[in-house]
Amino acid sequence: MAEVNGQPGSPPRGPYLAVITSRAANVAIRGTMLFSVGVFLALVLNLLQVQRNVTLFPPDVIASIFSSAWWVPPCCGTASAAIGLLYPCIDSCLGEPHKFKREWSSVMRCVAVFVGINHASAKVDFANNVQLSLTLAALSIGLWWTFDRSRSGFGLGVGIAFLATLATQLLVYHGVFQYTSPDFLYIRSWLPCIFFAGVITMGNIGRQLALYECKVVQEKPHQD
Repeated sequence: MAEVNGQPGSPPRGPYLAVITSRAANVAIRGTMLFSVGVFLALVLNLLQVQRNVTLFPPDVIASIFSSAWWVPPCCGTASAAIGLLYPCIDSCLGEPHKFKREWSSVMRCVAVFVGINHASAKVDFANNVQLSLTLAALSIGLWWTFDRSRSGFGLGVGIAFLATLATQLLVYHGVFQYTSPDFLYIRSWLPCIFFAGVITMGNIGRQLALYECKVVQEKPHQD
């Protein structure tokens, strides 16, 4: 073992590896990146919904050039960070590391498909809401099958989509915002499909970031 700062037995590490191999620092870095992605997607996707008058916010809460209430992006960013950090933890706890299509090009395609699904919900005209909901459900499950295929991913997607739908129902019920032409209590029936696709997308990003962390840690012995 090399001698570092007069203390034998400690392998030398560069400043980059000293930071990146710290678990707390890694969680903070990944959480920040996931939060930023969630905020960006919330701004872009909510813009599509507002432009088509799918969602309506009271005039006094419109607080950005993206016509989005100020609390929407931070909430979506926080949820994205939580989901992205939760997925790798669940994989580790179950002892089932996710190895299906683990590269950034696949993650970017997953993001593009998710944006396309959200775009379809706002822009494409269907004969009725049932047809739209069934179409988006098929597309969302197709996104999971194409980019995930894990039982844990599907289970988390369904569970979190259910909780997110329930939370949205409560927000609409208390008048925070509203949907035009609600057909599922206070919301649109296709909303759980959007939540499910979003969970799968952020889970894939979180898994890929965790995989990159593992690669860096594995390279540590070669750098010593």
